[in-house]
Amino acid sequence: MSMSTQNENPAAASRPTPPELVAEGLELGYGDRQVVRELSLRVPTGRVTAIIGPNGCGKSTLLRGFSRLLRPSAGTVTLGGRPIGSFGAREFARTVGLLPQQPVAPDGITVADLVSRGRYPHQGLFSRASAQDDAAVAWALEATRTGELAERPVAELSGGQRQRVWIAMALAQQTDVLLLDEPTTYLDLAHQVEVLDLVVELNREHGTTVVMVLHELNLAARAADHLVAMKDGRIEVAGAPEEVLTEEHLARVFGLDARVLRAEEGGGPVVVPRRRPPRPAPEAERPAPGSEDAAPGAPAS
Repeated sequence: MSMSTQNENPAAASRPTPPELVAEGLELGYGDRQVVRELSLRVPTGRVTAIIGPNGCGKSTLLRGFSRLLRPSAGTVTLGGRPIGSFGAREFARTVGLLPQQPVAPDGITVADLVSRGRYPHQGLFSRASAQDDAAVAWALEATRTGELAERPVAELSGGQRQRVWIAMALAQQTDVLLLDEPTTYLDLAHQVEVLDLVVELNREHGTTVVMVLHELNLAARAADHLVAMKDGRIEVAGAPEEVLTEEHLARVFGLDARVLRAEEGGGPVVVPRRRPPRPAPEAERPAPGSEDAAPGAPAS
């Protein structure tokens, strides 16, 4: 379903092409534990990329490396040909936005105040919000259908409402590159589809490069132009959804026995896990030959 709104995005004026995000020989980890290993990836500029893979494969760690939250132990990440470490904090935040997996809101903050924090990179140290800032916040609230929550404390919201408010804050930041770590967490299926449709709409209308971590394979295939499947800290396969979501790749990456169908109306691949055959009953539970539990009509011993 469409998430278009009456108010146009105040950043809708044509932007230059977003800077290219590239990882080369990237290694990331925590202390002595290496998670991402010798990973190289050129993120398609101006497209929607979804990173998929089993739990613990390094998806969120890779996103943390892209966002400068985690310093590489080897390799490089560049943005527009520049190492991301060479950017000033505000300069980087004006170009790359991040919605982490479990963001924490300050105590007592309202929805409107939280979303307005997405505008901080665009403001001077002591400057007040401008009309452009107000317009960006209003657009983000409307786009995520959270305007009616604007005056409520974030702590009083449901998990799904909070997630939509965090997405609104990321949208208000109006960056060329948007990194989303499991943006559909806590959302029911209808709201998952709405949020991903909004992300796709943002990309189509404004050319925003989107990189997001998703667990639901069918939603990833529906929303993304490009899939990156990871396993054990490395990229196993990358490409268009129909190239990545094959029965062979699902078995190799996820250990999943599934059929891959084609959605109607020219849609992408649809993953349908096969049913496991019923396990035979343990020997102790099987009736002994000639017992009273034997097949009906069998004579008792």
